[in-house]
Amino acid sequence: MVTINSATAQQIDVSKVRAIEHQLDDVMELTDTSILKIRLREVEEACILHPTLINKVRMGIIYHETALNLSFFSKTTYKGYAEKSFKTLSEILASADTAKELLPFIASYRASALSLVAAETKKLTLLGEAFSLFKDAAEKYADLSYLPYFLRGSVAENLPWIFFSKRKFAKQDFQTIVLKYEKDTTYANWKIMSFTYWAWAKQHQSIKYRRQALKYLDMAIRLDPDYKAGRNKAEALKLKMMQ
Repeated sequence: MVTINSATAQQIDVSKVRAIEHQLDDVMELTDTSILKIRLREVEEACILHPTLINKVRMGIIYHETALNLSFFSKTTYKGYAEKSFKTLSEILASADTAKELLPFIASYRASALSLVAAETKKLTLLGEAFSLFKDAAEKYADLSYLPYFLRGSVAENLPWIFFSKRKFAKQDFQTIVLKYEKDTTYANWKIMSFTYWAWAKQHQSIKYRRQALKYLDMAIRLDPDYKAGRNKAEALKLKMMQ
């Protein structure tokens, strides 16, 4: 496994990371599959015409989104995209030309892509390796980017109960994002916070947390007026909890 040098991580400029996030935002957390299919074609074409580092990272991320949203519902067409994402991002990570500001994105999506490979191939050893990569990414980049926590939490919340040692990260990671966002609202954008507030509430449905969960669901809904992030799921969960 390729890992990142800690000294390199410490030299990263947060403002440059935020700027790169704006360049990548249109390929991250895509919930509309029709838009995803269009974006996939556009990104691949752009990477062929202009194989820049940022375009290669965009391709690695769009492959991840394709695997997450399309491959598990297809027997043929979209199979293998998790592996394509992992390989693409691994190649970029191994390149000496890769800008250090890209590392938070590469490391986080690479770990998540490997977890998707594990799910598709049913190889549990790969899931363990994915969480090791998540740990490495969180230790190095979680102060710069929400991605290590957000993607690890998203993987953890969807694991079967037998993976309780990994499922715990769902509660921990989304809680951490909320706390960091409260201290610095530039830590994550509206889209991520809409998903995060919904995910937090999903993990805290007991009576003990009911009031806070409903508050966060309202925040998830308010942040997403056009239904492009967590609003649909937040509204459904709020209705369930109020019943």
